[in-house]
Amino acid sequence: MKIDLTDTTASKINKALVQGRRAIGSPAVGMVLTLVIVTDEENAYDALRAASEASREHPSRTLVVIKRVSRSPRDRTSSRLDAEVRVGADAGTGETVILRLYGEVLNHAQSVVLPLLLPDAPVVAWWPVNAPLDPAKDPLGALAQRRVTDTYAAEQPIHELTARAEAYSPGDTDLSWTRITPWRSMLAAALDQVACEVTGAQVEGEEFNPSVELLAMWLAERLGVPVKRTLSPGPGLTGVRMETNCGPIVLDRADGSLATLSIQGQPNRAVALKRRETPELIAEELRRLDPDDTYAAALRFGVDRLGEPVVPEPSVDARDEESPGSGSGPSRGSAAEGGASGEDDASGKGGAPGGGDASAKGDASGKGDASGKDGGNTSGTAKKAAAKAPAKKAAPK
Repeated sequence: MKIDLTDTTASKINKALVQGRRAIGSPAVGMVLTLVIVTDEENAYDALRAASEASREHPSRTLVVIKRVSRSPRDRTSSRLDAEVRVGADAGTGETVILRLYGEVLNHAQSVVLPLLLPDAPVVAWWPVNAPLDPAKDPLGALAQRRVTDTYAAEQPIHELTARAEAYSPGDTDLSWTRITPWRSMLAAALDQVACEVTGAQVEGEEFNPSVELLAMWLAERLGVPVKRTLSPGPGLTGVRMETNCGPIVLDRADGSLATLSIQGQPNRAVALKRRETPELIAEELRRLDPDDTYAAALRFGVDRLGEPVVPEPSVDARDEESPGSGSGPSRGSAAEGGASGEDDASGKGGAPGGGDASAKGDASGKGDASGKDGGNTSGTAKKAAAKAPAKKAAPK
């Protein structure tokens, strides 16, 4: 069922949604989230089709925000909101509202979207094209717990990755990262089959494909080894090679559909690694609404560091050992255990009885004890310790 509204308001749109649900005989709302799609007229159809297919797995209310550019100065001063409400079979398993904004209302899209959000349900914002550099600070992105962009559609994808890393906020994600989920799963499973140490890696793919850079940064960040990025005719990612002390591990996909996994000492295996379409990627992103810490770590690794040796960050224990105050701790402990203490002299463990060895190293050798110099140059501290030793020994008796 479709309901067209011209020069309308958010209140009238809500009434049309209720009217549509009653007309098809489903007044109850059974949706789990609100998906806000911010796009232009050119890409609206493809984005809406992908969201409709993803709604089969995640029933949702889809709000498509299309900002129409006014042609004349007179049209820019006037504001207008047109809406198309779809419920039932025309909207998949949820509800769809297509919003077309004209004039000054373009700068206040969040005021139009806010009354249409499902109550007590998470909000996901998706920019198929022309995503803002900082999605979390965008007025529509501020309404969402999860913000989905696609650097593959950017003018300069690699520079876009750097901008995303600088402006990252928990909840941001990228469809270029979602595209490499099967690759990451397969590489992790391959490393679980061998007890080898990875010494280097190489990721091969077509030019201007940010998924290749993201996979290389993920390997470098997780393995702590230098990773090289090389070019290939494509399509997309074509291969990953990891050098280990047990032999190379190679995952190669030349045709974009079927890959071959090669591990030293094992037969080659065919692996299904088909290039996925946008509906599958959106459905995967809607399965988790919490921040993706793995994506954040890979993104912040930096494209400029690819191919360089990775210096691991020192752990907390290592920092404590390298601190200036910690250096005196072990020396004090060794002096207390092996030094010229009164207890060691009195018990006969630190030196020969009657020798009174007062060397700083606590030497218990025959040379130190028999030497007249060592016996004659006993310091006052050692004498006091030796004098107190019998008292300490007698206390337990």
